[in-house]
Amino acid sequence: MTRELILLRHAHAESAAPGEDDAQRPLSARGIAEAEAAGRWLRERRASPARVLCSPARRTRQTLERALGDVDAIVEPRIYAATAGELIALIDEHADAARLLLVGHNPGFETVVALLTTGQSGDFRGMPPAGIAWIEIESDAEPGASRLKAFRAP
Repeated sequence: MTRELILLRHAHAESAAPGEDDAQRPLSARGIAEAEAAGRWLRERRASPARVLCSPARRTRQTLERALGDVDAIVEPRIYAATAGELIALIDEHADAARLLLVGHNPGFETVVALLTTGQSGDFRGMPPAGIAWIEIESDAEPGASRLKAFRAP
């Protein structure tokens, strides 16, 4: 059974203010526009997710809201600062979702794209803010066993 994974990296965020927790950084004006454009891209391709997992960071939640509006999303703390291995384990936990959308961060996201599509962790660089990777997974999320269906860089 083929399933789909969409990774949406958060859009550009403001720099942290002195003493501000990284997870509390909001989107910048540029990031708001990027997130809205990412949402248009997803809608144009009819890429509605069956399930959404979002990092608890403010910038990821704002990216999701600006991209898809008020959707039923699971705030998943394990996405924040996750390694590629941790993200793949999370993806496997949600294998019952025909199309899973994760909203999160680099470097984990770009490494997951590389591992799933080429089997090599260093083969892919370039998951920019508000970037989207749409991946088809044939069975399990195993290295090199998936296909990059579409990619969007703002």
